[in-house]
Amino acid sequence: MIKLWMAPGGLHIEPGQTKDASDLAAIHAKGFYRGWPSAEFASFLSERDTPVYVACDAKRRIAGFALVRIAADEAELLTIAVDPKWRGKGLGEALMKAAFADLLMSPAKRMFLEVSEENTAAIKLYERQGFKQISSRKGYYPKADGTAATALVMAVDLG
Repeated sequence: MIKLWMAPGGLHIEPGQTKDASDLAAIHAKGFYRGWPSAEFASFLSERDTPVYVACDAKRRIAGFALVRIAADEAELLTIAVDPKWRGKGLGEALMKAAFADLLMSPAKRMFLEVSEENTAAIKLYERQGFKQISSRKGYYPKADGTAATALVMAVDLG
């Protein structure tokens, strides 16, 4: 079965492939203080329980991605990142909708995520998708200035 979802700007969303690891690491590094290495993405891409959704054009130039882990009846959004030149165009929302659509075919009943309390754009995106804050983790995310930001733990029921 071919999995494809529509995305804005002439892009589409499809499952990630192991050859995408370095592109994903480069995009992730643009959005997070501590980007994950290519080898870590390669490991996720090779696992069945960590689906990756990539937004790309017809030539497979990747503009953003979402990475999910499925464990029993729960899913966790491990990370989502959009290349800076594609931000503000609805790509994050399209990636979330693709992940939700795909998760309907999995045993997952609820999705969790953690987000820095300082990342207001991401929090708004998650709230539009129905996520609600259920707890927080003080000092969870290291910042460039040596301090740490609080992580908000959010969840949404699927389907």
